[in-house]
Amino acid sequence: MRTYVITGGTDGMGRALGMLLLRRGDRVLAVASGRAKGEAFLAEAEAAGAGERAEFLRADLSTVSGMDRVVDGVRARTEVLDGLVLGAQRFRPRREETADGLEFTFALAYLSRFVLGHGLADLLERGDSPAVVNIAGPGGIPGRIRWEDVQLTGDYTGMRAAMQSSRCNDLLGVDFPVRHPGARTRYVLHNPGFVRTGMADPLPLPQRALTRTLARVFATPASVAAVSLARFLDAPPEAAVTAFRRGTELDLTGTDFDPGAADRLHAYTVDLLSGIPARRHT
Repeated sequence: MRTYVITGGTDGMGRALGMLLLRRGDRVLAVASGRAKGEAFLAEAEAAGAGERAEFLRADLSTVSGMDRVVDGVRARTEVLDGLVLGAQRFRPRREETADGLEFTFALAYLSRFVLGHGLADLLERGDSPAVVNIAGPGGIPGRIRWEDVQLTGDYTGMRAAMQSSRCNDLLGVDFPVRHPGARTRYVLHNPGFVRTGMADPLPLPQRALTRTLARVFATPASVAAVSLARFLDAPPEAAVTAFRRGTELDLTGTDFDPGAADRLHAYTVDLLSGIPARRHT
């Protein structure tokens, strides 16, 4: 029996992947902030005969204390991880700040992945063929990191924040083996394309209705996207870090994967976290 942690694990692709893994006999720790969806996930697992192998860790991954709580919670439940799937994200059309004073999308979609990936790296190393699968946007809509204003205090749009977090995750993947030299854990950046999820829920009504209509026609069902995710967990690529857009492997060259920029982002992130009160995982 293998053990997996899935953030955003009670909805969309995360939930579909979790149920796929549970039905085949694995253990799943689903991380999310909503109690109702967490309870629904556990009920579905119980109905599938996998209740004893399903757990729900409730935490707000937009806050550093929530990120730390998940690291501690996983450590309290297992000494070995076979895979970490990072899928928590939520579109914000207007700028919001977290309890730590950080821009919401940056905190949830990038910083939580930094903290959990590095914070659980030693548990992953004990797995048979461990992998981190970061569901992000490599090779997708262009965007850049606003180094002069990473928290987007002066020039915010929801799309700009989302694309910046994607570029941050590209660099996070490139930098992971640098911080863990010789590690067996493989880091996979995965852009699944247009998938039928609840990502449109925070949009204003006209855009939400249009996105849902397009999703019904063009988007990949979450259950289908979950099969591709499971393949990365079952047979991680040989390279320490890889990036895929749907099924196509991307060349890790260009500004999106620049090692110098990755080092710069790492330094920025460590400095940022050091300024958070009562930090335990740095």
